[in-house]
Amino acid sequence: MAPKVFVSHASEDKERFVMEFATKLRNNGVDAWFDKWEMLLGDSLVEKIFEEGLKEAKAVIIVLSKHSVNKPWVKEELNTSVVNKISKGTKIIPVVLDKCEVPESLKSTLWETINDTNNYKESLDRIIASIFGITSKPSLGQAPSYTQHVLAQIPGLTQIDNTVLKLSCEHDLNTNAHILNPGQLFLRDGVLTFPESELKDSLEMLDRNGYIKLSRTIGAGFSHYQVTISGMESYLNAYMPRYQTLIKQIISLIVNKSMQTNAELVAETKQPQRLIDHVLDLLEVSNHMRLSKTIGGGVRIYDVYPALRRMLAT
Repeated sequence: MAPKVFVSHASEDKERFVMEFATKLRNNGVDAWFDKWEMLLGDSLVEKIFEEGLKEAKAVIIVLSKHSVNKPWVKEELNTSVVNKISKGTKIIPVVLDKCEVPESLKSTLWETINDTNNYKESLDRIIASIFGITSKPSLGQAPSYTQHVLAQIPGLTQIDNTVLKLSCEHDLNTNAHILNPGQLFLRDGVLTFPESELKDSLEMLDRNGYIKLSRTIGAGFSHYQVTISGMESYLNAYMPRYQTLIKQIISLIVNKSMQTNAELVAETKQPQRLIDHVLDLLEVSNHMRLSKTIGGGVRIYDVYPALRRMLAT
């Protein structure tokens, strides 16, 4: 069901911004109501909000502009207690035009500033993200396909971060790519599956928290990146049910059958090379063995520590 949103605005802003803005919201799956929410002389915003019934509204968007900011329904009615009462039932999203001053009562909310009413795609994406709780660009009544991924819980990750990490690891495992290009990985039919600003934010957060390593580039485009050992480990523990069993199998093959290369382990386990390489990297960084690697992707185990043998006994 499409979320219902009330767009409260001054009559002066209707033609120049609100009509097109509400249409864009509806084109992206938001049931935006604005005609009834045009504030005329003598109207009370508080009465409109509570008479309409907040339980039906996902959000109330308040368009603040040079026309509305000094009007009674903004200046006098939107005090802190009223804002707090509204916030208990629904989300308030101030949209700021004309670089006007945000009322004190709304300064604790997250507002969206639109500097150019003819060009505000990124702002629109963020507003839609706030309404849905996740970034989404659905048709009316439909959620975007990536929100329907079955996601395991990874502590500290939002839904979009979880989805980006999951798709990155799956692609890495299937292709042994190592270096990932988000501009290609998240492209479907020539269109990004996530709004660009949301995807960039997600990649930055995953990099900051050690799940991926971005290769910083100069310019506005996407940076290539690698999934780190920590990122792949988080994914495998969350999404591969028999992952710990596979680790023990690999350790057994190394200790008991003296297997020394990733090629041998791939052949024996029938698992992707990228997965085998990850387990070997994990065992090396945890000081259980030492590895040597070739340019062509070959990995050789040349030193096995006693701690690895003891892992089989636990």
